[in-house]
Amino acid sequence: MERASQVIGQSGVFLDTLERASRAAALDRPVLVIGERGTGKELVAERLHRLSPRWDQPLVIMNCAALPEALIEAELFGHESGAFTGATKARTGRFEEADGGTLFLDELGTLSMAAQDRLLRAVEYGEITRIGSSRPIRVDVRIVAATNEHLPDKVDRHEFRADLLDRLSFVVVTLPPLRARSGDILVLADHFGRRMAAEIGWERWPGFGPAALDALTGHRWPGTVRELRNVVERAVYRWDGDGPVDAIELDPFQSPYRPRSQAAAAVKPAEPEPPGNDDEVTACEVGPSDFKSRVARFERELLACALAENRFNQRQTADSLGLSYDQLRHALRRHDLIAADGKGTVA
Repeated sequence: MERASQVIGQSGVFLDTLERASRAAALDRPVLVIGERGTGKELVAERLHRLSPRWDQPLVIMNCAALPEALIEAELFGHESGAFTGATKARTGRFEEADGGTLFLDELGTLSMAAQDRLLRAVEYGEITRIGSSRPIRVDVRIVAATNEHLPDKVDRHEFRADLLDRLSFVVVTLPPLRARSGDILVLADHFGRRMAAEIGWERWPGFGPAALDALTGHRWPGTVRELRNVVERAVYRWDGDGPVDAIELDPFQSPYRPRSQAAAAVKPAEPEPPGNDDEVTACEVGPSDFKSRVARFERELLACALAENRFNQRQTADSLGLSYDQLRHALRRHDLIAADGKGTVA
């Protein structure tokens, strides 16, 4: 299926990356495209195919994260009738569909280890085997893969095959995020604005006002180009003024009525409990402000109350506090609650 796509940018870092991808297009070798979400990995994959000798053959796109693990291998390599429950007829896989052309595997890092093993054989020997079959099929496919993860880290964690990474990383193209392409922000914004204005029937494109330009250039764009496109298109269709578009909404979820997140609720300070008579801590009352003094004051009052409740019987007081007799007497002496004759004298 032919798709209209444009790669737009004029910043040096972006043009250098594009040149690297364009030079790799002529080579019949795997290419690994790395970049954050929204940086245009699929557009680069299309460019690699269109500039390659395979340009007139199929470009087959598969998002590895869009299918459950149990179906990934059947989707890639196909299956025979009756190979598993629900396989009522034989089906060709993406490798066979892309024979002679390019297979773009998006979100490569989500592939299971079993699927990686079979993918390695397909890349290494140009052979696949449908699920439920013992007959290998020869295929001529160029692999372009994309990921937003650092695959060497996944190799270190034994989550990705090192030999498959070696095979797929003949050329690695790393796309810069939009925040590293500051010179492209307004160029892209103008392109998306003109396209949206034409879509909704505006007679002319008025451009952006100063407030909109400041908002566009001052934002960090964590969602990169995809986020920029959404922001610009939203601003254009909502604009009711006669002049340049000058109102930008960066966060579409911003509202005084939006639901509170669970995380925010979890960190909400606990409501203070009403004061009670049981176990009331007096360390926060008016008195010494340093920690040690407050603890000492609380401990002295606790000892004094316990003595009074046990009619100044020190052994009963020790038992009620869970202390030994010697521990209690030591505490009483430390707080001047015991006289020289050994009897409790609360001051």
